[in-house]
Amino acid sequence: MQAPSVGGVMLPRGNGQSVRLSRGASLTDFAEKINANPASLVAVMMNLGEMVTATQSVSDDTLRLLAEEMNYVLEIVSPEEEDRELLESFDIEFGEDEGGEEALVSRPPVVTVMGHVDHGKTRLLDAIRKTNVVAGEAGGITQHIGAYQVTTDVNDEERKITFIDTPGHEAFTAMRARGAKSTDIAILVVAANDGVMPQTIEALNHAKAAEVPIVVAVNKIDVEGADPTKVRGQLTEFGLVAEEYGGDTMFVDISAKQGLNIEALLEAVVLTADASLDLRANPDQDAQGIAIESHLDRGRGAVSTVLVQRGTLRIGDTMVVGDAYGRVRAMLDDTGQNVQEAGPSTPVLVLGLTNVPGAGDNFLVVDEDRTARQIAEKRAARERNANFARKGVRFSLENLDEALKAGLVQELNLIIKGDASGSVEALESSLLQLDVGEEVDIRILHRGVGAVTESDINLATGSDAIVIGFNVRAAGRAEQMAEREGVDVRYYSVIYQAIEEIEAALKGMLKPEYEEVELGTAEIREIFRSSKLGNIAGVLVRSGEVKRNTKARLLRDGKVIAENLTISGLRRFKDDVTEIREGFEGGINLGNFNDIKIDDVIATYEMREKPRG
Repeated sequence: MQAPSVGGVMLPRGNGQSVRLSRGASLTDFAEKINANPASLVAVMMNLGEMVTATQSVSDDTLRLLAEEMNYVLEIVSPEEEDRELLESFDIEFGEDEGGEEALVSRPPVVTVMGHVDHGKTRLLDAIRKTNVVAGEAGGITQHIGAYQVTTDVNDEERKITFIDTPGHEAFTAMRARGAKSTDIAILVVAANDGVMPQTIEALNHAKAAEVPIVVAVNKIDVEGADPTKVRGQLTEFGLVAEEYGGDTMFVDISAKQGLNIEALLEAVVLTADASLDLRANPDQDAQGIAIESHLDRGRGAVSTVLVQRGTLRIGDTMVVGDAYGRVRAMLDDTGQNVQEAGPSTPVLVLGLTNVPGAGDNFLVVDEDRTARQIAEKRAARERNANFARKGVRFSLENLDEALKAGLVQELNLIIKGDASGSVEALESSLLQLDVGEEVDIRILHRGVGAVTESDINLATGSDAIVIGFNVRAAGRAEQMAEREGVDVRYYSVIYQAIEEIEAALKGMLKPEYEEVELGTAEIREIFRSSKLGNIAGVLVRSGEVKRNTKARLLRDGKVIAENLTISGLRRFKDDVTEIREGFEGGINLGNFNDIKIDDVIATYEMREKPRG
């Protein structure tokens, strides 16, 4: 069935058929799917009031608008599906163990520690690792994520456990959620003196969403006011019933500060893993897994902490991690020792990548460098297209300010650079979740790992963006360039400060809110009639002061008779005055409004801009 022609060109019209497109697709991609001329789709978009070129990456909403007009049903392929299809085109299966049951061997459980801020997550990991992480942290918050492996004795058998050390502040919801995806078991830390708090529930929900078993560590049992029994009771409401109450959740009372019952907690993790999970993997296939943290090291280049999930990673292997690739030059364990290979559930720091991958990107080992490069390039191009589509309409420096003033757009553009991909991603996530009303938008134009560069300043100049440097500074001539171009570059080392300052900036961009402030009231004692001015009220000012040209309302017997009046004239005896203060008499003219009576009250007020909280 043909649609009516556009510009003399007949267009194929869908009949409710599905069209599958990836994020950031162009009109050319759409045209290929429906066997149409891309130029004709540009014409359709113009008819719909959208100026789009044929090869430009467009947003999902724009594609949906076009599909609806052409009577097609649009399916946007998810990032996970896109990646699976990409790997299948190279005949690679990700996420599957090769071989049958006989190829699988048991692997250590991977554990994430979750819970409310200040309930002792970092100190617990500190106690487990026997190293002092807290002392080295800016602001006492975990800024990076890493992974550590520890050994414990259970029933006279040596067992290993891998811990993913995720940031503990509530702003890192996204990283905790992502941490849970690579996690077998979650340890929920609850302080015995505080009990269940909002972030405890949030962490619990993440663990449940990831469908991972939970072990509860009731911390701070040595603190005054500690009540471990109360914690057990509170968590029962959220479906975590302690074993001693007939449930299946193991609760362990600990003191991370004193190092009490840490071994018992590790044993509980191993027992929970044995009881609830079948943790096995094939160590003999090509390695696959997930990137936990990545950053740019001045001496060693791009480094990434990866968690091997299946197979064995060896020095010399060619690997792809997100849109980065390279040959493994060296691997270090969590103690900084060189290792030759890493099996399932083993975290290692990998050297040799071309660039810094994102936290949570999957990695896989491939046979050839060429294959690795092709996969990485296709992933990078796909992500670039999706980002271009997300950016939407661009405003120049000149018209952005006008658009803001005209109320056409209210947005704050940001560029985020940080020392590690986990920090950058977490900061982006928390900024995008800031709640400052519907009339203001926040747009992350670019995010990356490493110093603030001239390229970042150029982008900021062209889009009126603020640059945030998180634990990094401007490199080379970027600092002078920022000063010359008037680009606002802000440096932070603590996450709270960055969020608070950006929130304040956003609130400053909101349209001003006004509140009414009462100035004064005047009681009408007499009425004078003037052929030129109409009725003039002879008044006594009862409170405050009455000013000329301010707003007023008229009250009779306590009820408002008239609104939106203006004090157009004020007299004291025969003189015109600008104000009459409390206790003084005078004459008030309300312009064209003449319906006044003795004993009426004139209340004056003005609208003042309300400071935002």
